[in-house]
Amino acid sequence: MSARATANRVLFMNTLAFTVCFAVWTLYGVLITFIADNGLIPLDKAQIGWLLGIPVLSGSLIRLPVGMLCERFGGKPVYIGVMIFSAISVFMVSYANSFVGLFWGGLAFGISGTSFAVGIAYSSIWFPKKSQGTALGIFGMGNAGSGVTSLGAPLILKSLTNNGANPDNWRQLPQIYAAAMAAMVVLFALFTVHRKDEAAAQKSWVSMLEPLKDVRVWRFGLYYFLVFGAFVALSQWLIPYYLNVYGMSLATAGLMASVFSLPSGIIRSLGGWISDRFGARTTMYWVLSTCALFFFLLVAPRMRVTAPGEGILADRAGTVASVSNDLIVVEGKSGKQEYKLTPQTMVHLDVDEGNLVFPTFTNWHKPAAKVGDKVKKRTLLASGVTEAYFQANVWIFTAFVFLAGIMMGIGKAAVYRHIPDYFPHDVGVVGGIVGVIGGLGGFICPILFGYMLKWTGLWTTCWIFLGLISVVCLVWMHLVILKMTRNMNPAGPLDRPEGEPTS
Repeated sequence: MSARATANRVLFMNTLAFTVCFAVWTLYGVLITFIADNGLIPLDKAQIGWLLGIPVLSGSLIRLPVGMLCERFGGKPVYIGVMIFSAISVFMVSYANSFVGLFWGGLAFGISGTSFAVGIAYSSIWFPKKSQGTALGIFGMGNAGSGVTSLGAPLILKSLTNNGANPDNWRQLPQIYAAAMAAMVVLFALFTVHRKDEAAAQKSWVSMLEPLKDVRVWRFGLYYFLVFGAFVALSQWLIPYYLNVYGMSLATAGLMASVFSLPSGIIRSLGGWISDRFGARTTMYWVLSTCALFFFLLVAPRMRVTAPGEGILADRAGTVASVSNDLIVVEGKSGKQEYKLTPQTMVHLDVDEGNLVFPTFTNWHKPAAKVGDKVKKRTLLASGVTEAYFQANVWIFTAFVFLAGIMMGIGKAAVYRHIPDYFPHDVGVVGGIVGVIGGLGGFICPILFGYMLKWTGLWTTCWIFLGLISVVCLVWMHLVILKMTRNMNPAGPLDRPEGEPTS
């Protein structure tokens, strides 16, 4: 078999394994929601938050040491070890009967998230520099595993539990995931080839960490905090978001969340090609700018706001003779004066509202005067009330979320396209630490989202946070490029690695 065919086969197996690992890594987004909603194991809101985040935390923190092991021993044995440990761990979750059991199970199978650091290093070694963006983008399609879980796990649970009639059958779900991981181990062992970077393998453990002194690594990490960490967070956060804001069922919420996560993972391959074709920096400019735009467009919450409106004032002095919801009569020296009021109609827009795009406004009057009151000219007889209702149309909301997910998918590929250029013999370590920072975003963001929701009562505060992070990343990148261009030929290509000669 030719070297190209072998490389393509290894890339395919890496991508398939990463898809399975990512599906396992995000399992708790659906499983814990089901357990909590059905009261199968007593869990408070804080415990739910920890359980959603703990696999992400362990899968993030261990990426760096796993990346170092990959450089020393090669991707194949490390990948197999990660998957075997994950399969055993997720199987043990089926025996959990308490928060503690779920906690330790999630902490253990969270190592499946380290598969990204392994796959990046193991995939890049098979391809020349000019096509590494495309190769790593294809590998990154494995992010679609979160969409597979968001879409498929609720349906599997529905079938296993007979539409909730036998809820304790949830224990079969982690067993199914464990079996899928075990099958993946066998396929991976049979159809991949051992290979490692000999130059990287000769380095000491301390020298492997040298690139971490470069601030560029941490800047790439911040980008990845947004495009990957926030992606992982939203893949899980959107399920309770749809449940609470739009009143959907768990299965429907999972389907809607998959609209965000599934295409984002698949589009990553396109992001790799775009980064190869137009340059990683140009790609990141578009990614960060559009993400900021979409996030801020999502800030307006589904809301009903009541505010003072236009009232009714007396035209002349007199005595209030009668008051009703639609009419006030004032008797004066020149006779009776009638003032028509707009009565409040109890229109429940949220019951049968259709698909509203723009805010709707309802106005009515509330009598402020009583029978027998002596009023002067310009006295307030009825106060005005205006109610503004914004539906936050679910289809428009989902469209913006979908587009943001597409750009995040492209951005994930663009961030990692930088690494082989700057650190060709440290892809495992640098990719590991960038992955750690990104993965920590997946752990930290849901916690921050939860606190912001608690403080404000607004679900949309998560979009404010992500919009601000997008702006910070964009400004930091632009300042670095401006500084760099002062020492470079203005006519030179912008997407050359920083500090590379202009010739």
